[in-house]
Amino acid sequence: MRITKTTPLSQILKLNRLCKQCGNCCRFSSGFVLEQEIKQIADLLNLSEKEFKEKYLEEIILFNKLVYRIKTKPSSKPYSECVFLENNLCKIHKAKPLFCKIINCSHAPELLSWYYLNYIIDPKDSFALREWRIYLHSGGKAIPGGFYLTLIRKI
Repeated sequence: MRITKTTPLSQILKLNRLCKQCGNCCRFSSGFVLEQEIKQIADLLNLSEKEFKEKYLEEIILFNKLVYRIKTKPSSKPYSECVFLENNLCKIHKAKPLFCKIINCSHAPELLSWYYLNYIIDPKDSFALREWRIYLHSGGKAIPGGFYLTLIRKI
């Protein structure tokens, strides 16, 4: 399947069937959590939203936007496991964030770009677009509809 910026979420979610459930994505990193996903995950863990954020999320700036990323377990390596990975299974599977639902080994670079373009990057934010351009020049995957010049022409 060809992934573009405008590929509907319903089609993106179908790609999850390609996931081999090997746990590699969770063993080497963690995922992003959208603001609207926090309550559902907090409820699953019987925590307040504030407790959940403090215990399990870290705030980072990505493409000039404050986003939440799930914390990882302490490690001496340059990578580490998601805090919710237990026995190669996701502890919050019932409330898994969209990012974690869509990323799979088969299409990871394209799906990451699709997620950034549709959920993180504000196309009206010139600083975010400059960061996107740097990301693409640094090896990030460009997908149709997500090329820098395509995005700035829409401003």
